[in-house]
Amino acid sequence: MSVQRIADARRALTRSGESAASLLRTPRIVLQASEPAMAREVLDFYARNRAHFAPWDPTMPADFLTLRFQRDRLLKAQRAFARGEAYRYWMRLHDAPARVIGQIHFSSIVRGAFHSAMLGYQLDQASEGRGLMTEALGAGIAEMFSERVQLHRIQAAHMCENLRSAAVLARLGFQREGLAKHYLFIDGQWRDHVINALLNPAFKGTPAY
Repeated sequence: MSVQRIADARRALTRSGESAASLLRTPRIVLQASEPAMAREVLDFYARNRAHFAPWDPTMPADFLTLRFQRDRLLKAQRAFARGEAYRYWMRLHDAPARVIGQIHFSSIVRGAFHSAMLGYQLDQASEGRGLMTEALGAGIAEMFSERVQLHRIQAAHMCENLRSAAVLARLGFQREGLAKHYLFIDGQWRDHVINALLNPAFKGTPAY
């Protein structure tokens, strides 16, 4: 099932000329790489979902919900994208392109003998239950497993009680690998996380130190 979902995402994925890595499209979603000019939309996304994200995310800096912070953060993400260190995409619907409804990111990319990344994602509360995150992640993973990027492994962690996140990962073919005790400090305490991973069945890279 996992291989088929990723293969379907590859077929559905369209690219725009030389912006292949920074702009992805699925039947319902546009995935766009970070740009400082997006700061207002990104700020609005986090502001309206502040309470929704709080139980699952680390505590943010006091100035997180400011335009300056978001511009700086987007600029850093843009530079990391260009260097191949991390790939963050912001989600928009085709029929509502002015509104950011989520984000997916592949971070902590390590090459050498590893060729791996960590996966994270967030979706607007009002957009849940429609399969949008599964669709977006399918496209993002297809790009990460493509010949251009050539990752071998993607790891994702979720809190034990986050059943919605667990279901999304299962639909995409992620396999549970174990439990990481006191993995992240969230909502005032160290929280255990379930560790999941997805391997690239078509990996053709040459791992080396």
